[in-house]
Amino acid sequence: MPHISNKGLKMPESPIRKLVPFAEEAKRKGKTIYQLNIGQPDIKTPENALKAVKDNAIDVLSYSHSAGFESYRKKLAEYYRKNDIPVTAEDIIITTGGSEALLFAMGSITDPGDEVIIPEPFYANYNGFATASGVNIVPIQAKIENNFALPPISKFEELISPKTKAILLCNPGNPTGYLYTKEEIEQLAQIALKHDIFILADEVYREFAYDGVKHHSIMSIPGLEQNAIMVDSVSKRYSMCGARIGCLVSKNQEVMAAAMKFAQARLSPPTFAQIASEAALDTPQEYFDEVIKEYTFRRNLLVEGLEKIEGVKVAKPKGAFYCMAELPIDNADHFARWLLESFEIDNETIMVAPAGGFYSTPDTGLNQVRIAYVLKKENLEKALKILEAALKEYNKK
Repeated sequence: MPHISNKGLKMPESPIRKLVPFAEEAKRKGKTIYQLNIGQPDIKTPENALKAVKDNAIDVLSYSHSAGFESYRKKLAEYYRKNDIPVTAEDIIITTGGSEALLFAMGSITDPGDEVIIPEPFYANYNGFATASGVNIVPIQAKIENNFALPPISKFEELISPKTKAILLCNPGNPTGYLYTKEEIEQLAQIALKHDIFILADEVYREFAYDGVKHHSIMSIPGLEQNAIMVDSVSKRYSMCGARIGCLVSKNQEVMAAAMKFAQARLSPPTFAQIASEAALDTPQEYFDEVIKEYTFRRNLLVEGLEKIEGVKVAKPKGAFYCMAELPIDNADHFARWLLESFEIDNETIMVAPAGGFYSTPDTGLNQVRIAYVLKKENLEKALKILEAALKEYNKK
């Protein structure tokens, strides 16, 4: 019998999705599940984006340019310039989600065996992208005690080797919700220039910044133009996860030329989704104001509720719509599965994302979970009550 590749064997499971079969079985048994495990917003997609697709009279659903519609890239560049990111349409390649942008970036700046330094915990799929690209992740651990702030720059310097090609940063962070300060971004910029490496910044949660704190893009740092690469997506900004439209952005034309070859190899991003994404750029500011107000309320409700549960430690996020919580348990994987298989209150339970998969360091974060506050008030309140009762019952066992 033929064998699959070592790469296939090493490809990690998604900690967010691997519990889906247990959730499906629970639903078949009639349970209601409050899904705190996945960043699928319940906020309505802007009507103008949906209308642009509904009202389109395309006769032939053809390929677009491999870099995406020129009209979309020009309009996107205008949006970025309004957000202090000085780029042009030529600095942008439209991709099939932010995931493809990350794969294009890794393919363009690394060779098999090269290293990328990433503060952990980090977005779980970075493990998968690195495995697919033959890249070694070098983790540097952030701590829940200080809300997962950037580790000391001296620690980054200790990890840089001849094989280091980039530092990968998610800002605001998934799964932590941490929003990096201007000083932290500038520190990273200086280390990138000093060692002539890239800063690859995943900024898909840019709009989700709370408490009046401003998001600072790696693309806004003067003098870093040749070292900065940004990944972005419409998924969260416009509650359009199913559109699968993202982009890769850089002023480094060698990087973009290499990425363009990957873009040509997959032909083009999806046409209808680009139409919706281009129209979404006309979404009024009032939409985002209401979204931020709602998520700030949900964050406060969740964090305050978690802090009241005995034995739970929680980091307070400043951005995105996730928080990391440390629970009074030994193994979050076991606990998350038990919640779906063996626990209910009035035929209701919750689904959380075990945090071990958000780390690269083995046996780390085993008692932590990521919680997405993408549910409305009454459902979040129910979920908190279920979690508190579940922890008491689980620890009795």
